[in-house]
Amino acid sequence: MDLFFYHPWLFPTLATLFGLIIGSFINVVIHRLPKIMEHEWRKECADCFPEYKIKPPSGEFNLSTPNSHCPKCQTPIRVRDNIPLVSWLVLRGKCHYCQAKISTRYPFVELLSAILSLTIAYQFEFSYFAIALLFFTFVLIAATFIDLDTMLLPDQLTLPLVWSGITLSLLEISPVSLQDSVIGAIAGYLCLWSVYWAFKLITGKEGMGYGDFKLLSALGAWLGWQYLPIVVLLSSLVGLIFGLIQLGLKKQGIDKAFPFGPYLAIAGWVSAIWGESIINWYFTTIIGV
Repeated sequence: MDLFFYHPWLFPTLATLFGLIIGSFINVVIHRLPKIMEHEWRKECADCFPEYKIKPPSGEFNLSTPNSHCPKCQTPIRVRDNIPLVSWLVLRGKCHYCQAKISTRYPFVELLSAILSLTIAYQFEFSYFAIALLFFTFVLIAATFIDLDTMLLPDQLTLPLVWSGITLSLLEISPVSLQDSVIGAIAGYLCLWSVYWAFKLITGKEGMGYGDFKLLSALGAWLGWQYLPIVVLLSSLVGLIFGLIQLGLKKQGIDKAFPFGPYLAIAGWVSAIWGESIINWYFTTIIGV
């Protein structure tokens, strides 16, 4: 702790480098976790319904197996081609073997992870909770891009986020009390659960997925129930803005489904970093208290 006190630049520097490195792993999670889920679903269906003669998936597939390779030529990625951000720039966004284009999402996620990590280190002094916020951020990034790609919010991400938020409060690492954390987790889930069933009873359609309930529950566990209104308000505002952009570009109609998880993640992260300042500004400027 004293080291970071006497060298205030050290924590932001290490956090940024750590975020850059973890960003590379986040790309793996974004790409592979949905495939792992599909792999498991197919295996379970083949085991539970043999009468349908469903062919079970072959081979092992997880976050480490098989090794990373080019999706076009299947050439294994060299270690020197797997350096976060640097390798993509050196290779000019192309596979070193077949020259197939490498998506700009890979360096973008790495850079985003680094920038958000730097922001946390700049806003908070070095502490166990600040380190926890880094992992909170990494999970939100992975959940955001998975939801954008697949309209899914995996339990493997949302449920650990719920329990980790409560555990941090239990161990008094988090500034949120255990009572506020538990109430936040319950209220966060019931909030969107109630909206879901009200919408379904009125329209007969499903307005959102259960993953959204669990994500808001996780945000409630990390931030406390007091921050849920601002999270819901901010996520709705961000969703409205992006929805209008989609309509303006005519890429997606208003009747089409869109993921709500990314907007919750953005609102939750902003509330975790600047929530207190936003609330103070609201009461002093808008309400005039």
